[in-house]
Amino acid sequence: MRRSLRRALGSALRWLGVKVCRRSALLLVLVWLASWLFLNGLVFVHRNMFSDFCTDDKSKEILQRVCDEYQQGVLSGDLCDDLCVAGRVEYKRCLYYENGKKVMAASWRGVPVVLKSKLENFSSYEALALLEYQDGAGGTGGEEELSPLDVVFYATLEIKNSLGLETGTNLTLPRLWGQKLKESERTYSRAELASLWALLQQEEYIFLRVLQDLTHHVAKILGSCGHFYAVEFLAAGHAWDQHIFSLEELSLSPSPSPGSAQDQMFTAGDMVPRVALSFLEMVEHFENDFSHRLHLCDIKPENFAIRKDLTVVAIDVDMAFFEPKMRDILEQNCTSDNDCNFFDCISKCDRTKNRCGPKRQNSNLQVICEKIFRPWFSPTLLGAKAGLPLQVALQRAVQECAEIGEGRRAVRQQLRALLVELVQEDSGNQGEGQERKMGRVHTALNF
Repeated sequence: MRRSLRRALGSALRWLGVKVCRRSALLLVLVWLASWLFLNGLVFVHRNMFSDFCTDDKSKEILQRVCDEYQQGVLSGDLCDDLCVAGRVEYKRCLYYENGKKVMAASWRGVPVVLKSKLENFSSYEALALLEYQDGAGGTGGEEELSPLDVVFYATLEIKNSLGLETGTNLTLPRLWGQKLKESERTYSRAELASLWALLQQEEYIFLRVLQDLTHHVAKILGSCGHFYAVEFLAAGHAWDQHIFSLEELSLSPSPSPGSAQDQMFTAGDMVPRVALSFLEMVEHFENDFSHRLHLCDIKPENFAIRKDLTVVAIDVDMAFFEPKMRDILEQNCTSDNDCNFFDCISKCDRTKNRCGPKRQNSNLQVICEKIFRPWFSPTLLGAKAGLPLQVALQRAVQECAEIGEGRRAVRQQLRALLVELVQEDSGNQGEGQERKMGRVHTALNF
């Protein structure tokens, strides 16, 4: 009996030991798995959140890599020597990193500029396939293989492809490049071609480079080094500030013609209508002065800036599309009109085909009236002057503008007429001293 009891007890202990061992092993596996998931989660968060954290140290490291590759003959550009050798480019601060895009503030020969690149590293851009083909075919490296006409041909094709324009569109290479080709019939080095090709893979660069020869309502590109390009520094808008544009930042903006009549001080009264008139002029340019209408699909204060002469400038055109590409974007499957909204560009859903219409239903002007003009000229900002006849008429015109679709030029003309009247009235009031008609001066924004 005792022997049987011992055997049973021994079997129970062995079974419990195995059970405990299995549970311990399972617990260890679970702990290891949880640790592995935790560590990988940290790596994922670091790569996706903190890797794009804007710091001065990282920005300087990026620019140093650009200079190292310039010294090695990998890349080139008219900004490189001043940045990497002469020290005429002074880094100021990191502005922001977003989805790989790097944006930094700097000073080039005493002029404030903004340095931009869609990707951090030069090697991240696709190489020019023609050069690789020549190398594979036993070429000499490409330095004397491509003629200036070849460069024009391939660059123009890339520009048209990026902008979504058909090959028959009358679009030439930007004027600066054309001038360089005319000045010298020399062939271009591998570094120059590789740098040009990296720039042509950046949609914003192409837009600004092409449009700056056609309109003064886009930021000007001043130079480049490899994949980084320098854009003029301007007083950008702020969504959190009811004044939108800051006088302090405006003072840092370069004047179009230093020392000219344009470099003047404006009164707080006429600044607002002048800026609004410049918005209207920009809309006219983008709708009528190019081979295709240009649509702005992300309209907000941060994407615009002003120069010292109060010209409105589009500084972020990542969401700007010419008509052919806009139609391709809008035409997609749908079940309701909400499926046809592409940021600020919207169309309607054809329920019979379950397909969005290719034509945009709203307009640049309508969205500007809704998102920018309506807050500017709201009764809340105007206070006691909101009830004055001219202000009431302007508020009504802005409200009507924000609610219309395409084809209402009458509202645009009415807005222009009211704004011109405000400018003329404020200009006339400047010399009246104590007899000024203060009740009619627009003070929606206290710049």
